[in-house]
Amino acid sequence: MIAPRLAPPPIDRAAQPARRAAFGLTPRTILFLAAGLLWIGPAWIDRRALLLLVVWNAVVLLSVFVNLRRLPLPKDLIVTRTWTSALTLGLPATVQVSIQNRGRVGLDVRAADYVSAQLRRDLPELTLHAPAGDSGVATYSVSPRERGDAAMGVVALQWRDRWGLVERWGVATLEQTVRVYPSLQEGRRQAMYLIRSRQIAIEKRRAKRFGAGREFDSLRDYRPGDEQRDVAWSASARRGKLVTKVYQPERSQTLWLLVDAGRLLRARVGSHTMLDSTVTAALTLAQVALASGDRVGLLAYGRRLQHRVAPGRGAGHLRGLVEALATVRADAVEADHGTAAAAVLAAQKRRSLIVWLTDVAETAGIPDVIEHALRMAPAHVVLFAVLRQPEVTALARATPASASEMYRVMSAQETLDRRDALLHGLRQRGALVVETSPEELSGGLVDRYLEVKERGLL
Repeated sequence: MIAPRLAPPPIDRAAQPARRAAFGLTPRTILFLAAGLLWIGPAWIDRRALLLLVVWNAVVLLSVFVNLRRLPLPKDLIVTRTWTSALTLGLPATVQVSIQNRGRVGLDVRAADYVSAQLRRDLPELTLHAPAGDSGVATYSVSPRERGDAAMGVVALQWRDRWGLVERWGVATLEQTVRVYPSLQEGRRQAMYLIRSRQIAIEKRRAKRFGAGREFDSLRDYRPGDEQRDVAWSASARRGKLVTKVYQPERSQTLWLLVDAGRLLRARVGSHTMLDSTVTAALTLAQVALASGDRVGLLAYGRRLQHRVAPGRGAGHLRGLVEALATVRADAVEADHGTAAAAVLAAQKRRSLIVWLTDVAETAGIPDVIEHALRMAPAHVVLFAVLRQPEVTALARATPASASEMYRVMSAQETLDRRDALLHGLRQRGALVVETSPEELSGGLVDRYLEVKERGLL
């Protein structure tokens, strides 16, 4: 479903001199010049040995000059950086650096790509051979640690030929901005889950475990237990036997994703932030909803609205959602939940499913996000999604070994009890709640989304 064009475009440039004197002697040349000093010993006996020292050094320096003239100039090297796949948070990707040698001699090249620390902690140093009139290729891997835009720098080069007496230095200005996206694979897996769930839903409707949707799907022979209102009387008269209408969950409904990017979502769970987990879950649910025929909108907010994408469908709309979610950044202050709720209510008049991915602050009163969710519940189906913090849960279940640790355990238990009471109040007022670990958030949202569709709550 995600097009390969999400990979950053390749970029190529001709090398430029690294400095005014962009060449230097190699250790081999220094060794040869040092070897000429061996003639100093005989010179104490016969001064004519100094002439041999001068001749030796002259030959070495002449060889260096010839070697320098035969080495290709920086402009003769074309450097290309190619990305083999899209950059996805937490997944390794391969970067390819190729050097086209338009000179007349083969080169051994050392290259250093100044990659963003957001993609890789250390500087990749590459070694390759570029034959005369041909290209050499080297690769290295990156593992993005943060979503959003990352700045790539220049590629520094050093090259020499098989003589190895002198080397040139150059730099290729391959600065570019690349984008790291949230996990794309999770959505593909959940889309396959959606297909299987549709088949299971048909059996559930037959068994009357859930309320059926009311969008016509097909006709089939009447079976004991079918409701009388579902009998297609005109078709039954034509066929001479009872025929039942089969319905499927309604399509072309609207789903809004509200992504909270306030300070509470900056907390880290494992190697990623809570915001990273909610963004991945939002993208997963968007892919599943679009695959099922629904329209999906997005509103990401912190202290101010960061991204607002009107509801739509199709591959192009999914691309817009992916781009927006990739650049959602957590603010260092509390998010403005009231402005976000008002923006959605103003844009969405018809009843829709609003999935609010957020967290609940520990306050003496009812948090703002709870109050605004309750105000939206009468007009829309609100699915309130919060992440369970493993550290707090583990601490609440721990057995204290000292008085000070007992207070910490009791504080964690009180926090969880208050949180449970707030979420229970939401459920009583008609909102749906998903509280789960970061690893299970995507699957939990898809399950509840399918349940809303099967029960016809919209």
